[in-house]
Amino acid sequence: MTRYFYLRPDKATWTTYKGEFNASPKWFLPGLKDCPGCGVTWATWGDHYPAVDLSELPERHEFEEARPEPFHELVRLRDLVRPLAPPNSELAPGTSFGPLVGSASGRFAPFSGLESCWIVVRRDTFDSLQAASVRGLIGCKTALTFRQKTPPELIELQIEPRGLLHQDCLPPDLAPPCTTCGRQAFTLPDDPILDEASLPTDTDLFRVGNYGTVIIGTDRFKDAVEQGGWVGIKFRELPVR
Repeated sequence: MTRYFYLRPDKATWTTYKGEFNASPKWFLPGLKDCPGCGVTWATWGDHYPAVDLSELPERHEFEEARPEPFHELVRLRDLVRPLAPPNSELAPGTSFGPLVGSASGRFAPFSGLESCWIVVRRDTFDSLQAASVRGLIGCKTALTFRQKTPPELIELQIEPRGLLHQDCLPPDLAPPCTTCGRQAFTLPDDPILDEASLPTDTDLFRVGNYGTVIIGTDRFKDAVEQGGWVGIKFRELPVR
């Protein structure tokens, strides 16, 4: 039976590995301004597709600034991107695309970026995960600019939203998602439970679909990390129901 783990940054490694970057994705869907269904202005955080390349899209410049837009404009821009995105992607307001762009410096741990809900790995780490047959890995080169003479090769993992939190760990009076924009606001439970029926069976790394900042790895992923001796990541097992 597959076991599932909530992935968090291991801050104990920050004294040894002091690599850091100041970056953001290259392109963004706008946030939603004053949803006509629920009235809320909002954008997701965590839904990021670094492998989705908008560079050949004639309208690509319209995706370079993070901003809120009315619903009709969000829909127009989302429809332009949808053919380039993975099938069945929700593409919530604020979803981002393309490589991380910015500056970086220092010595990087095998895993970094989890504090920002991304996973950035060194090339040797990525190769090790692939050799261990971790399923569903999509690695994308970052567009980070380093000051040192021999910069590391850093790869960002594309982690797609797939599973769900189980309703038993959510507030009993939680309102259903907005029928217009899909927003359903709640605080992450102290003791999350995963909905077994919703969990993917073809990947060892995914985001929780109804809470995109929560990144989940299977026991296969955990074993590969530990057998490789890679640091920078902590594992908290979550129950499944």
